[in-house]
Amino acid sequence: MRANLCERGYDAVAAAGAEDALALVPSFGPGALLLDATLPEAASFAARLEELGSDAAVVVVAPPERLEAAVLALRGGAESFILRPVEPVQAHLALERALERRHLRRECAALRQRLRARAELVGSSPAMQALRALVLKVGPTRAPVLLTGAPGTGKAHLAQALHEASPRRDRAFVRASCAGLSELLLEAELFGCERGALPDADERRRGRIEEADGGTLYLQEVGRLSPALQLRLLAVIQSGSLERVGGGAPVPVDVRVVASSQRDLAELVQAGTFREELYYRLAVVSAALPPVRARRDDLPALVAHLVAEANLLHGKDVRGLAPGALSAIFSYAWPGNVRELSEALGRAVAAARGLEIALADLPPLVRGARAEAEEAPFPVPGSTMEEIEREAILRALDRCGGSTSRAAELLGVSVRKVQYRLKEYRVGTRARRAQASLDS
Repeated sequence: MRANLCERGYDAVAAAGAEDALALVPSFGPGALLLDATLPEAASFAARLEELGSDAAVVVVAPPERLEAAVLALRGGAESFILRPVEPVQAHLALERALERRHLRRECAALRQRLRARAELVGSSPAMQALRALVLKVGPTRAPVLLTGAPGTGKAHLAQALHEASPRRDRAFVRASCAGLSELLLEAELFGCERGALPDADERRRGRIEEADGGTLYLQEVGRLSPALQLRLLAVIQSGSLERVGGGAPVPVDVRVVASSQRDLAELVQAGTFREELYYRLAVVSAALPPVRARRDDLPALVAHLVAEANLLHGKDVRGLAPGALSAIFSYAWPGNVRELSEALGRAVAAARGLEIALADLPPLVRGARAEAEEAPFPVPGSTMEEIEREAILRALDRCGGSTSRAAELLGVSVRKVQYRLKEYRVGTRARRAQASLDS
């Protein structure tokens, strides 16, 4: 079997037993193993592999009269099994499928890791510190959360962060928009439908709520739900089950609901257009996300984070902002908030011809916010957040002739913060000079 697999391009080794095979794992690093199901260690072999840090796929080989041994190995974590006598082509196909599934698991883990990295809340403003504290406190619970804020403030981002901080992080995070569809289509989208319930429903369909079973359901613009759908959603939250469009047996679901709304749901309750009981069910915990104009202290960190993300997306290596670009970014009001900033920087990175974003790479509205300033290139990725903030403050002071009040106004931060940071920078400079004198 080893010789046949080597002929097919595998780098294969043989071991006389389970212990010999496990001893080879650290040095050989297999991607897959063919395991004799009749070995006494077969049932626990996959678990022992995992203890060694290996994600190798285990394919069990069993004689027809020992199928129970193969079943035990599968329950212990083996990938699949084949029956003796084994033809080389059969072993080859089983290993190919096992290796492909292993590759998909790795890709899935990498994507999940990227999602978790993206769920990081960027910024050190008091508002962002409060949101991070909320995620740490509420994320691990089952409590429903209601997120409010202007468009583009990052409500979906915060919902993802709450999911990643919960025990449900390895299950589905499902988004569902409550706006833009007719009531009938939205009902089918959320609750699913039985075959024939809709003109084009030629088979049973699972809804977004059912897809989120065991995980988190993020309902965007929940204030747009009709009274009838509000009642149906309330029933799901209360009973833990749903009925698809077209009837059928109740389907049990276990979902944690995170909802968002640009509209004030409390006002909608007062106006009689949103059910009070549903509001209190959704708003067990509430969080308001501030607009960018209210957290300008976070702009340097946001710029660094978003440029780094755009570099990954476009395969670029943009490292800074050329003269004028930083001034324009700080001067613009960003009515579209973080979403608009992300889109602007994404296009700018894609358009950048060198290692820096030029003023001309930014959208016209952003360029028009501030005429090009004469300043040195501004570093972004690769610098620490403290260095980026320091650079922004010192450049603002230089442009404002040393006036801390004008620099604070330009940056959109408090005068006290600028003065406090300046004191830190002077202390740091003196300490570095003293150390340099000692070293010399």
